[in-house]
Amino acid sequence: MPKKARERSALWVKRQTRPGLYAVGAVSGLQLQVKESGARSWILRAVVGSLRRDIGLGGYPDVPLEDARNRARDAREQIRQGIDPVLARKAAQDALRAAQAKDRTFDQVAKLAHEAKAPEFKNKKHRDQWINTLTTYASPVIGSLPIASIELPHVIEVLQPIWQTKTETATRVRQRIEAVLSYAAASGFRPAGPNPAAWKGSLEHALPKAMKVKRVEHHPALPWHDLGEFMAQLRQHTGKGARALEFLILSAARSGEVRFATWDEIDFAAKLWTVPAERMKAGNAHKVPLSDPAIELLRALPRVKGSKFIFPGNKGRALSDSTLSKFMRDMGVQGVPHGFRSSFKDWARSSTAYADEVSELALAHVNSDATRSAYARDGLMAKRTRLMRDWAKYLGTVPRNAKVIPLRAQP
Repeated sequence: MPKKARERSALWVKRQTRPGLYAVGAVSGLQLQVKESGARSWILRAVVGSLRRDIGLGGYPDVPLEDARNRARDAREQIRQGIDPVLARKAAQDALRAAQAKDRTFDQVAKLAHEAKAPEFKNKKHRDQWINTLTTYASPVIGSLPIASIELPHVIEVLQPIWQTKTETATRVRQRIEAVLSYAAASGFRPAGPNPAAWKGSLEHALPKAMKVKRVEHHPALPWHDLGEFMAQLRQHTGKGARALEFLILSAARSGEVRFATWDEIDFAAKLWTVPAERMKAGNAHKVPLSDPAIELLRALPRVKGSKFIFPGNKGRALSDSTLSKFMRDMGVQGVPHGFRSSFKDWARSSTAYADEVSELALAHVNSDATRSAYARDGLMAKRTRLMRDWAKYLGTVPRNAKVIPLRAQP
């Protein structure tokens, strides 16, 4: 039978500075551990089930001798009841962390989700926009709420005021709230289950479809009936701005896609323009079938030595963002370059028999299930090629009553 450890005093404990393990008595297995660094702590050596455990009871002098003995007695009682003190402590800590995690607010979790998504953003502007839209629209309503308590009514309260007046912005806010709540569930900050910010099965029953109200936010656009006359006027202008705007209209592309277009993106043999993913809003490479007028426009352009851009501005750099808008204002046109995409869509819906997903794909909109399915089938390239050919043909048709005033030759 092992010899019972002598019961040590608090003064004796204070004097122990040499590294080692010292039994202090009163409770079987209780020891003072002195490390090489001089740090001291309490250890209870015990057999728990079939395992030998060294159970930490705290550091000295924060935990004095008498407190260490009380903790050791409590641990011994747990062992007697069939409880592993180490596992019980871990479970208690996990429960505390889980409870604290569920107290995190929406704003706190949004910042964590934003940091987690950082590698996905194309540039600083997109990274800032992601969190700024939440700060502007979501934070005043749900920013201070515990992330675990956010439900469908809270999300509706955020979105309803802007759903029909700022629809495009509202859809992005919805997507970002959904991403934050999904991140929270994956991180254990809220219970797993249906996401109240998801469209399918949740918000679709509370809000009208974005496509039904989205037209409120359309950019000022030239009516499609006037495009033939406008194109005739435009083609009388010279310069890179005029040709860039003409190419933008023929391809139904966005301003940035055109301004930063490079010669290596054009396949003249296939009559195809491939816009790389990093320059597309949706982050996917986009193939644009080019009509004969678009190809002829490109072939007629001079190539600027030292510049990779098709429509270079000063010093061979890409055209500025304001160049095309200013050109339209100088022509006396009420509209913006982006509005020609709306004109194209209105023409396709009003004057052609093409299915809606064909023009949606031409605009690089891959939102609906039907369009995603079409995108998977090589983007309906044959139909899109015919659509762009018909579009170019329409743009080249000048109504009989149109007044196209020739420009005076420049000296």
